[in-house]
Amino acid sequence: MRKDVMISIKGTVVAESGLPDIIELVTAGRYYKKDGSFYISYKESEATGLEGVTTTLKVDGQSSVTLIRNGNQRSRLVLEKGRRHQSLYDTGFGAMTVGVSGCKIKSCLNELGGELVFNYTLDINSNTVSQNEVYVSVREAGIKNVESYKLSN
Repeated sequence: MRKDVMISIKGTVVAESGLPDIIELVTAGRYYKKDGSFYISYKESEATGLEGVTTTLKVDGQSSVTLIRNGNQRSRLVLEKGRRHQSLYDTGFGAMTVGVSGCKIKSCLNELGGELVFNYTLDINSNTVSQNEVYVSVREAGIKNVESYKLSN
């Protein structure tokens, strides 16, 4: 199962200022299932500041999400509910090690597409630098009724 899909992403970052910074993106991408995990993949653009980068989300049920970036910038953030992982993060100006603590993962993905919500904190030297929430919606190109795979609150 490999599908061309439309991906909607809404990310909210709350840093030291306490004011939320909201980023929204709608893009075409690929969606597939491999070895029990769902993969959501898309090419970044100049608009995101990551031109030349492919971002892939690997979703393992309700337990973990791995954000993988390949290309001009490389990074791998492992988000696991209730655990802190150290990850190498490429800023484009150099790499640094950050702590990533997964707080919530809620997935309603199936063969048709679906929704994913996860939130996490980032820290540097054990000092929290941001709280982050990401909402992702995946639907096959041309599908308009997404009610069959909506997350329930």
